[in-house]
Amino acid sequence: MNKCILAFLLLPRLLLAQSPSPEPTASLLLTHVTVIDATGAPAKLDMTVHVRDHRIVAVRPSSATAPLEDAVVVNASGKYLIPGLWDMHVHTGRRNIFLPLYIANGVTGVRDMGGDLEEPTGDLSARYIQLRLWREAIERGLLVGPRFVIAGFLIDGYPWPGNVSAQSAEEGRQAVDVLKQVGVDFIKVKSSLSKDAYLAIANESRRRHIDFAGHVPDAVRATEASDAGQKSIEHLTGVSLACSPEESQIREELAMAIGARDRDRHGRANARVSETFDTKTATALFARFAKNQTWQVPTLVELKANALGNSDAGHPSGTSDPHWRFLPASLRERWSKEQRPGDSEAGQKLFATEISLVRQMHEAGVPFLTGTDTANPFVLPGYSLHEELRLFVSAGFSPMEALQAATVNPAHYLGKTADLGTIETGKLADFVLLDANPLEDITNTRRIWAVVVNGRYLSRSDLDAMLAGAEKAAN
Repeated sequence: MNKCILAFLLLPRLLLAQSPSPEPTASLLLTHVTVIDATGAPAKLDMTVHVRDHRIVAVRPSSATAPLEDAVVVNASGKYLIPGLWDMHVHTGRRNIFLPLYIANGVTGVRDMGGDLEEPTGDLSARYIQLRLWREAIERGLLVGPRFVIAGFLIDGYPWPGNVSAQSAEEGRQAVDVLKQVGVDFIKVKSSLSKDAYLAIANESRRRHIDFAGHVPDAVRATEASDAGQKSIEHLTGVSLACSPEESQIREELAMAIGARDRDRHGRANARVSETFDTKTATALFARFAKNQTWQVPTLVELKANALGNSDAGHPSGTSDPHWRFLPASLRERWSKEQRPGDSEAGQKLFATEISLVRQMHEAGVPFLTGTDTANPFVLPGYSLHEELRLFVSAGFSPMEALQAATVNPAHYLGKTADLGTIETGKLADFVLLDANPLEDITNTRRIWAVVVNGRYLSRSDLDAMLAGAEKAAN
């Protein structure tokens, strides 16, 4: 057990002692806007959305809306309003860079999956405190940033700086108990857990009424993870292997290759995964995911970078990407060292397989969330979510379904549909105003005219100023 986390048991009380919330803002009227509310309903033309005290108090035709003396009125004629976007798999770095990049890209909510990145997060224990402090400041209106859902710590099967090592069932139970006391929002599991430790974590999480999510460990089948109640599977871990009727034999071969540190043997075993894909086995697996509501966060933008390198015509992801100027110099340097040519035949085949898995699971009714795994190499904070939306559409999602994976689906996953996910009366005011219709072309989500976060209106000039500040901080 990592003893440093015991120091955080009083952290929630510490945070609650901060300054009180600011006074509610004045009314905001967004007039003559086309509302895409993410419920699945058709776009609503020429609407006015009224915001007061951080919430939507009315969504009605502009012709039926009387002017309000105390309201800030924004004429949004020709614009399209969508709910704020969520990136459900991030690793947040420096505040003055990451937070502006999230908001300027319409990302008004993130699920931070823990500090397992060396740069720029630093020590995980200190990082968890910092994220909690930022969240409190954001919620009180003292800092502009997205809503945060925080794992804080990850549980894995071996000691690593900042993680919680659980090498037995008892240590797995202890990890869950202490993290629950610390106040983390959910438990994150990683790949090196033993089956006994993993199942103990699953059982204790269920007993303590806290969600657990993350990787499917190497020692665990995806079917077992789903049945154990793992709420989301990240990066499609274990999914492809579970679609093979030879899963047991391949799993043994992979374990022996890892033990022998035989890369060629490991590669041959991995090749057999796709070679032995079986439609009947896959259909049963996907039906199980759908029945158990095992959410998938494929992080396609990261899988694409891993499979195809950092080159993609029309979507630069190497040093030619102009958005690199927003990255901290240390991160730019590290990413530059990892650049490699892409589009190999093997890489193309791998990514096509991953896209196909997502398509088939979506058709089978498996629930999905958008996530990016920023800031892994070539996955930029904020900007990468729009590429993830594009990749969802390429995997067979309609533009509306892709939008829902970034809006109402996260609200369902988090149990926050009363407050978030759609543009409806009573919901919190997190919106993105676009210059063009994303239902016609999902890449129009990049064409951001303004952002409303927790009722605060940020114009295009405000967003540009935030980006300029991020660029200055990065350089």
